[in-house]
Amino acid sequence: MKVSSLLKNSMWHLIWSGAILQRCSNCIVLSVALAAAVMLSVRKLVLPQPVNRGIRHARDRSGLLACILVACVLAASLAQGQAQGPVRITLDEAIQIAMKHNHNLLATRTTILQSQAEETTANLRPNPTLFGDWEYLPLFSPSNQNSTYYQNSTEADIGLSYLIERGRKRQHRLQAAKDVTAQTRSLVADNERSLTFNVASLFVNVQLAESTLELAELDLKSFGQTVDLSDLRYKAGAISEDDYLKIKLQLLQFETDFQQAQLAKVQALSDLRQLLGYESVSADYDVAGAFDYQPVKGNLDDLQLKAMQNRPDYRAAREGVTAANSQYDLQKAIGKQDVTVQGNYSHTGGINTASFYGSIPLPIFNRNQGEIARTRFAITQAEEQEKATSGQVMTDVRDAYEALRENDRVIQLYRSGYLEVAQKDRDISEYAYKRGAVSLLDFLDAERSYRATQLAYRQALASYLLALEQLREAVGVRALP
Repeated sequence: MKVSSLLKNSMWHLIWSGAILQRCSNCIVLSVALAAAVMLSVRKLVLPQPVNRGIRHARDRSGLLACILVACVLAASLAQGQAQGPVRITLDEAIQIAMKHNHNLLATRTTILQSQAEETTANLRPNPTLFGDWEYLPLFSPSNQNSTYYQNSTEADIGLSYLIERGRKRQHRLQAAKDVTAQTRSLVADNERSLTFNVASLFVNVQLAESTLELAELDLKSFGQTVDLSDLRYKAGAISEDDYLKIKLQLLQFETDFQQAQLAKVQALSDLRQLLGYESVSADYDVAGAFDYQPVKGNLDDLQLKAMQNRPDYRAAREGVTAANSQYDLQKAIGKQDVTVQGNYSHTGGINTASFYGSIPLPIFNRNQGEIARTRFAITQAEEQEKATSGQVMTDVRDAYEALRENDRVIQLYRSGYLEVAQKDRDISEYAYKRGAVSLLDFLDAERSYRATQLAYRQALASYLLALEQLREAVGVRALP
């Protein structure tokens, strides 16, 4: 077999395999692997008759390039085919996307960087001051502008001064700034907690909208079959024209419900996209995940204890007390007067001299009493805010826990048999109506009861899932017992 024919066959096999691999999730990797296998087979070719080595190498290189080109084209086409489908994201993925792309959160996170920059400022030492002067220059006496006059009759000074901070002011400034940064981090974490809850709430809204749309679509299809059957019965004289028109009018309600459900889904996805970061997901994205009951078995005391350990707003309140104490220590340090030292070199009348000075303000009137008193009261304020936050955490957990229990009881009522009863009642009425055993009004009443029960169950399930997300937000963690 010749090289060219074998290469041609290999490329056709590669193209055929790529067409099959379009249905695989790992199609690009498999296509590249197949291309590599073909290239290895080409390298092992043995020509049947002696040929020039240069021609052999040229053929091998051209064959390899052809295989690589085909593999790249297939990989690009397969990747494009995969990218055309809508992106489906789970709740955990939606939260991660929001953490990375929500602009309000990204803006809030810059406060940490700003606070860290303030730490740099707080840790700076005072700059030394350099000064100099040259006095008694004969600017308007040209006859005196000579070296002898400058040496003997002018005065020149140069000196350096530095402020020595007492009371460990710089260390206290730095510690106060670090405490503010720690509190800022906790406040940003609390923003993340709130964003997580908002994302989860909108995600549940999307799931509710999709479930409602699915119900409306099934009801519309089922009732459409009933309308078609009623049309045949009307034409056969089995039902009156009035009954037939009532059924057709009822179809309008099903169609309206379907359109409203479609609109609700589009709007819910749009709201969620804005929270995730508008440009972070494509316009045709969708959500994935079960819209179903999720039992929680934790007790109230354990949840409250966990909340006190994990809630970032309570942690920020505790750090606020620490920051207030740091500010109080800083203001007491500021009340201590700083010393200024200075050294001068002077040249006066041909004599070189050195001078050293030191100065300190006398704290007779201003000893920073006002700021010290203010920060002492600020400590009391921070302590009261910590207690208030502690109580708020306990209240949030209790309220969310009771709301979840109440919604759980409602869900259990539906799951205990009412859903099956509504389904069975509708099916029996439909079966009997199609055979003339019940009246139209009885059938329509059973249909309305079934739709109302199914829709109420979905809304109750959404309320339960929202209560579950509220409890997760109150506790401060996603994982609940």
